[in-house]
This record gives sequence, C-alpha cells and structure tokens, in this order.
Amino acid sequence: MAKGDDIQNRMIDFGVGIIKLTSSLPKTKAGNHIAAQLLRCGTSPAPNYGEARGAESTNDFIHKLGIVLKELNESGVWLEMIRRSGMLEWRVLETSIQESNELAKIISSSIRTANGKAKGLR
Repeated sequence: MAKGDDIQNRMIDFGVGIIKLTSSLPKTKAGNHIAAQLLRCGTSPAPNYGEARGAESTNDFIHKLGIVLKELNESGVWLEMIRRSGMLEWRVLETSIQESNELAKIISSSIRTANGKAKGLR
C-alpha cells in the first residue's frame, strides 16, 4: 500500500471515529451545536485529502492540503472544548485528539515538502 493510501485510510478512520463520537454527545443545545460543527470539520479531511491526491498542479496540491490542515486543526479545537467542558470522558476523546494532532503534523510536513519542491521548480 502506498504512503498516500495509508494516510487516506487514517483520515477515513478518523472521520468514522468523529461520526461515532458526535453521536455520543449530550442532546443539549451545546451538545447539538458542537456535534454539528465537529461532524462537519471532522469528516472533511478525508475527502479533501482525496482531492489533494488528484491535484492538477503543485500549487493546487498545497492549497488542498492547506484545507485538510485547517479542518484537522478545527477538529482538534472542538475536541478540546468537549474535553474541557466535561461533555465526554477523556478515554472517549483520547484517540481522536491524538489522531487529529498526528495527522495535522503529517499534513504540515507534506505542505512544507511540497512548498520546498515548488520553490525549487522556479
């Protein structure tokens, strides 16, 4: 399996975890709001990464990875809000928080690498 396939699968698994996690949030005004926001940004990285893999140029690739990174960062913030508010126990959140951080580091590194290659082409 290619490295890109591994990352794609991790992002899909992350999104599936977010789907499951959001369904366990309390059915309150705050819980519903956070669930909707986290569901949107937490399921977005996988399809956006798929778009990046099919990018038409290096600049397009970098731009699309930037969107993936923004969505992962937003997911991390919502997950931290859930943790700090006590809506869910740490054990329920731990895997998703760690994975959002790890994936963000991988995507940041990919962006830096692609930027370096793009500058070398000029």
